[in-house]
Amino acid sequence: MQMLWFWLVAVMMAGYAVLDGFDFGAGTLHLFVARTESERRQVLAAIGPLWDGNEVWLLAGGGALFLAFPGVLAAGFSGFYLALFMVIWALALRGVAIEFRSHVRDAMWRAFWDFTFACASALMPVLLGAALGNVLRGVPLDATGSFQMPLFTTFRTADPVGILDWYTVLTGLLVLVTLTAHGALFLAWKTTAALQRRCVTAAERLWPVVAALAALATLATARVNPSVYRNLPHAPMAWAGLALFLGGLATVFAALRAGRHLTAFLGSGAFIAGLLVATAGCVWPVMLRSTLAPAWHLTALNASSSDHGLRVALAWWSAGFLLALAYFACIFRLHRGKAAAPPEGQGY
Repeated sequence: MQMLWFWLVAVMMAGYAVLDGFDFGAGTLHLFVARTESERRQVLAAIGPLWDGNEVWLLAGGGALFLAFPGVLAAGFSGFYLALFMVIWALALRGVAIEFRSHVRDAMWRAFWDFTFACASALMPVLLGAALGNVLRGVPLDATGSFQMPLFTTFRTADPVGILDWYTVLTGLLVLVTLTAHGALFLAWKTTAALQRRCVTAAERLWPVVAALAALATLATARVNPSVYRNLPHAPMAWAGLALFLGGLATVFAALRAGRHLTAFLGSGAFIAGLLVATAGCVWPVMLRSTLAPAWHLTALNASSSDHGLRVALAWWSAGFLLALAYFACIFRLHRGKAAAPPEGQGY
């Protein structure tokens, strides 16, 4: 049961990265590709019906982590206290910016909220990428199952470590560029005319950078945590994730050349999901790595709830997951097709 729940949590986190990822990317990019008020409203119309539903996956993933691996959640929340507050502020500012920008017909008001939306949207991928980097590098987890870290120390990956160092900044940059490129493909699929052409151009420029940063991060991970790749030969799910990762990347480049924007967007989602699945497969069963002593790692085996609790929760999770899938199928179907900027005074 512990392995099953490990993968359920991993799948929900991957789903969050793919779904809310294009929201972050669209928000980060919209100041550069949308040149007029109508184009910015078109961007918001594209993500408006979807962004709040996409964030449910973060809550669901956190809830599953609390249910199945409470020790991991407790250690992570206390150790990453400052970073988590930054995440909460960024999420709140994104929502406020989307909802507030059109309440007042003033250019300065709207410019302020557009800038806030872009900054908060860019900050979220950096924070999530840094969190992934901390999980891979490890944290100073002690025998009590707790740790404390400052925001940064010497920017080295050796103790004493901080939340930010050269490796976690690199992973944050990789996630930022990847989700911005992902958002560019989403907007290329959902928008029209000059706005669509600028989004396609942005995607064509960003995806080679994504590929280069992914290769660099792979080499950096081998240096920071060599055990990740030692586990690869014995991790079939990691191989499946690697195939999805490479197939998604190839699909993005091929579909962009063919002008098939929806296919490219789906390939982008496969790339992101494959990257996270491969990472999860390589680190299993470790969920929070200790830089102090291997015996103090928090794993899916030593930090889980009881087997009985996991079995009961699986029944409830299955029902909720099916309802969530039905909701997303419905909402994407209802809002299929190109997004149009709503009239002034309506919508976003």
